[in-house]
Amino acid sequence: VQLQASGGGKVHAGGSLRLSCVVSGTTIRNNDMGWYRQAPGKSRELVATVLADGKTVYNDPVKGRFTISRDNAKNAVYLQMNNLKLEDTAVYYCAAGESTWDGTLKMAHDYRYWGQGTQVTVSS
Repeated sequence: VQLQASGGGKVHAGGSLRLSCVVSGTTIRNNDMGWYRQAPGKSRELVATVLADGKTVYNDPVKGRFTISRDNAKNAVYLQMNNLKLEDTAVYYCAAGESTWDGTLKMAHDYRYWGQGTQVTVSS
């Protein structure tokens, strides 16, 4: 199973980026999908998750600015990031893990598969 994340780059504060994560080797239809990020010197943190049933959850710092979505037909998950801030600078990772279908939110260690990460740099 491979997760290929792309779409990162350098952007000025207030700008937008759209991250994509294409999955191969398994279907995401039965998987919860998550985006995590890790800034230099900080631990990895959840950005957003979309469960197999479509429910979405966002970490507070990105609420109202980021949107996670999934396209099961394309076996992909996306993260639309608007109004980017300096503190959004990080390596962004996508993750996949088999859903329990009961609304339980996964911790990072519950995700079985991880992508390689894509760098997002926001400058002033």
